[in-house]
Amino acid sequence: MTGPFRLVHQTARNLAIEAVRTAPDGYICTIKPPTRSLEANARMWVLLGELSEQLEWYGRKLSPESWKHVLSSSLKKLEVVPNIEGTGFVALGLSTSKMTRQEMSDMMTLIEAFGVERGVIFKEPDGPPSGRQN
Repeated sequence: MTGPFRLVHQTARNLAIEAVRTAPDGYICTIKPPTRSLEANARMWVLLGELSEQLEWYGRKLSPESWKHVLSSSLKKLEVVPNIEGTGFVALGLSTSKMTRQEMSDMMTLIEAFGVERGVIFKEPDGPPSGRQN
């Protein structure tokens, strides 16, 4: 039996232990916190879409994907290096798909705080908009 194993009950733990016990030499075992949920990912894209629709960044409208890079770079304090043509820069670092649940929670808190500071009105998933009205 192979993993991954979500350690949520004793049976799952026993299966993981057995997989480790019977694994061939040279295999690798990793124990790590769970990554972001699909619901959190969907919510992040809603928030990024709101930024994309309502804000300009240094005179430019950014796509949700670009906003994701701007904010995740800030969250993780990533390094920036010139691109290979020397015409711009690339942020090095963490993919949001590999974020833990806590990191994703921090990311959404950052997105919301950044947006609210700039007057973005965020729509609640099942309710009225939130954020500062100007």
